[in-house]
Amino acid sequence: MALTEARSRLPERAVPTRFDATLFQFKVHLFRAHRFFGELGRRPAWLAKGEAAAFEMVVSEHRSALWSDPRPDERALQWGKVQNLRVAARLLDRTILPQGAVFSFWRQIGRAGATKGFVAGRMLQEGCLVPATGGGLCQLSNALYDAALTAGCEIVERHAHSRLVPGSRAAAGRDATVAWNYVDLRFAAPQMLMLRVELARDELVVRLLAPPHATGKVGKSSGDFLSQGSGDVVAPYASSCGTCDETNCFRHEGGSTTPVGRTAFLVDENWPEFRSYVASTRRNDDVLALPINGSRSPRYAWDTNGFARVMPAAFTALMRSVRLRFAKDAPARRAAELGGAEALARRLARTLTPDVTDVVVAQSLLPFPWPDGHLGGRRFSVLMTRMPMAEIEVRLNAAAMRHHERRSLADFRADPALIADERAALAAADAIVTPHAEIARLFGERAVQLDWVRPEANARTGAVVPRRIAFPGPTIARKGAYELREAARSLDLEVVLVGSELEGADFWSGVRTRRAGPANWLDGVTAVVQPALLEDAPRKLLEALASGVPVIATPACGLPPQM
Repeated sequence: MALTEARSRLPERAVPTRFDATLFQFKVHLFRAHRFFGELGRRPAWLAKGEAAAFEMVVSEHRSALWSDPRPDERALQWGKVQNLRVAARLLDRTILPQGAVFSFWRQIGRAGATKGFVAGRMLQEGCLVPATGGGLCQLSNALYDAALTAGCEIVERHAHSRLVPGSRAAAGRDATVAWNYVDLRFAAPQMLMLRVELARDELVVRLLAPPHATGKVGKSSGDFLSQGSGDVVAPYASSCGTCDETNCFRHEGGSTTPVGRTAFLVDENWPEFRSYVASTRRNDDVLALPINGSRSPRYAWDTNGFARVMPAAFTALMRSVRLRFAKDAPARRAAELGGAEALARRLARTLTPDVTDVVVAQSLLPFPWPDGHLGGRRFSVLMTRMPMAEIEVRLNAAAMRHHERRSLADFRADPALIADERAALAAADAIVTPHAEIARLFGERAVQLDWVRPEANARTGAVVPRRIAFPGPTIARKGAYELREAARSLDLEVVLVGSELEGADFWSGVRTRRAGPANWLDGVTAVVQPALLEDAPRKLLEALASGVPVIATPACGLPPQM
């Protein structure tokens, strides 16, 4: 039955009055007090969180569409609802349900206030969908109830909705409304379970998982009940101020403009390729979140003109720079980079207001807002500056097994959880934006490959010297230093060294070398050679090409073959 046809058969509703609203609030306070005092000393215990690795078997799963109401007038409150689901998901995800323990929705989440990050969403009140802080959490309680039923949980407390809400399971009797604190959802697990709650781009996903060898009921449920046809409507359909035709209601807000979503750019170090990409894709109402205002640091010299808001995180970026400055070796530097990126990412993620529907995020920041749920319910693209961490470690591990003597191949490995978070986020991304040709090939049709920006040509002096090549460095195994050293010894090549020496002071023993500065490193050079295993930003290679010097490099350097 079509939605409009169903509504035409429903009984008339009385127009809400201010007296009705006041009376309703009075009742709410009484119910809250009754619940509070009635459960003093005997309310359900708060359930702790655990490690997801110990729970592998999916006992039940519920999926429901995030954007269940496509009406333009409902867009702003839909954004608020999804934001509230993001916050609640962070509070509930990985909760352990011991056998027989009672799970209480409100005991786990607490009051849905603005201090926790909850915003205005849609709440069902007296038959109307009205704006309220924390509104929209009933989609989560519906999903929890449905998953609990499928998992064979004992339902301790559950309340049905009085009216139908788009996308809900009310018509099927699989819904559970909640209202702080007197209308709760409570259930007891038949065995030890873990609750997983996550937001995909278009879905809320709730799962109950058991340990690997547990025995229990396994089932799945879809929340798209109304879209499949619900038959006869058994309860009135709820309206909101944006869709209700009753203009005499005291809540009526009159005409309003249809809100438009915006894009947030969460950026890090500015590459010229990314500066051009952001400038060509941004709109005037978009948000730029950057580490430091570009006027203070060339590293972050992003063009801030035309953005509706610019949100710098100067102090966090400053502390990141301090940690990097005092890092004594490559592993310490890499650890400092990750620690600084985490702090920076969590600071910049606060700029993602509910009306942000699209996010463009720097790869260095990506693994941190992902597990926190900030990217859930949003389209997002990634500005890729290096290989995925999982691919980096595969290459380094394989090379380290072949060459045990090259100790720098094993000098750093990222936290496996961090690698897993980046892998999951990259799998969910809508687009991968990069000028790096080999990275682009990893992602197929999702890749947006940018053109490398060549710098100005180097002013070379003197004639070309036979057998003189340049190694842009630094001198470390992953950059191909060992392979180049072997070739230089066998072919009697002179090597111009540009980067720092990280493999020991006598690494180039037996090779003719010379040290050059940034202004004259191409003088007399016949070719620039970099047989790298990994290379993120081949700026020196681009400089050589711009200066007419041939480049010999592995595909890992990211240059397309025609360059």
